[in-house]
Amino acid sequence: MKVISLVPSITEALFDLGLTENEIIGRTKFCIHPEEKIKNVPVIGGTKNINIDKIKALQPDLILANKEENVKEQVEALMNDFKVMVTNIETIEDNYYLLKNLGKLLGKEERAQLFNLKIYEIFNQSKLDTPVKTAYLIWNNPYMTVGSDTFIHKILTEIGFENIFKDKTRYPEITAEDLEKAEVIMLSSEPFPFKEKHIEELRVFYSDKKIMIVDGEAFSWYGTHIAKCEHYFKELISEIHSMQL
Repeated sequence: MKVISLVPSITEALFDLGLTENEIIGRTKFCIHPEEKIKNVPVIGGTKNINIDKIKALQPDLILANKEENVKEQVEALMNDFKVMVTNIETIEDNYYLLKNLGKLLGKEERAQLFNLKIYEIFNQSKLDTPVKTAYLIWNNPYMTVGSDTFIHKILTEIGFENIFKDKTRYPEITAEDLEKAEVIMLSSEPFPFKEKHIEELRVFYSDKKIMIVDGEAFSWYGTHIAKCEHYFKELISEIHSMQL
């Protein structure tokens, strides 16, 4: 089966499930994992501006898209000519069924199940003792955070963080003043690449809070990626525990 993935984390999952460059025939420029294999797969544009002519030339058997990451009109245009599977991943359960369905579709059920079991094992073993009030920022100027109907929120909750913006939805704009109730302020490495200088900017307002840069992929890349984040989550939780002592 020849597959094109329009979603970075799903591209990674396809390789993890055992597909090769011979089967994954197209990907976006943001599909960066696994680095040593991905370079051999043709780029068909970005997640928001796919090149439909390039895709037509590749003649895939299946195109994998995502409701949030891809543009509806572009995906619908592809549906006129190709089989397109549109995913919508907001919860850990959604992620479970994503891998289960991909496994079934691609004849990789056993491998998919192993990844699902590993993910549940990680969440069972990696958790804060008591909830920590947290703000997770994904964008700068303006600051943007995550509401309760996002995958990032679900990951935060699974490992014991309490999102102070859980009463919001999607990705609301906020101000520095809105972060007052947070014990920990997380600055994600993506989509906005927060750096140390952004920590210093927030320290002007909150010199007493824990402000840290976190791995955006660990919190937002659904699919198989979470199964590789066991060490990262344990280190993060250990760091927060030491802050509480």
